[in-house]
Amino acid sequence: MFGIPGRIVEITDFDNYLAKVDVNGVQRTISVRLLENDMPQPEDWVLVHVGFAMAKIDETEALLTLAAVKKLGDAYAAELEAFDSSAIV
Repeated sequence: MFGIPGRIVEITDFDNYLAKVDVNGVQRTISVRLLENDMPQPEDWVLVHVGFAMAKIDETEALLTLAAVKKLGDAYAAELEAFDSSAIV
């Protein structure tokens, strides 16, 4: 599974399973519906792909993944740009 690690800032809409996540300083609203049986809480790390939290991950895995993804250079920049320009509203 590919995605970018992000830290949950807050659950913004419990009824619709929406949360604000921070990915490398960029904050966006994402869906956490796929994790409704193990809802993330503020400060939890999740793997974000196309506006959805796909899995909860621990901080060690998140930081290792971020370091590895940053080594991708342009691909990482493109993924961050796509994340920055997309949001679930």
